[in-house]
Amino acid sequence: MHRSRLAGFIIDCKTDDLGAAARFWSAALGMAAGDEEDGYDQLDASARDLDIQVQRVDHDSRVHLDIESDDIDAEAARLERLGAKRVGLVKRWWVMEAPTGQRFCIIRAKKSLDGAAGVTVWPD
Repeated sequence: MHRSRLAGFIIDCKTDDLGAAARFWSAALGMAAGDEEDGYDQLDASARDLDIQVQRVDHDSRVHLDIESDDIDAEAARLERLGAKRVGLVKRWWVMEAPTGQRFCIIRAKKSLDGAAGVTVWPD
């Protein structure tokens, strides 16, 4: 058995000015921006129990979602059974591709999923 849930959204920005991108998305979404750290700027989505980040990337700009799990390998296998493909393991997370072509990531839960909103328990 493992658990997973929608963790949040990452706004991938092909830009040299991450601060300007974060200010735009902060204002657009009504969420305070944090400080840039390692190519990311964390927006305050805590009231929504989500993780929203603005990220500097080298590929085309897009938005992708993160699914967090207490067992990323079991979650990747579950999603493969649904038709997703593993693209690659990056640092500590799986980059996946849905059957419809969208990329998304499976990340390790940053904190316990006990009592967290939106958690699904999956039989393995």
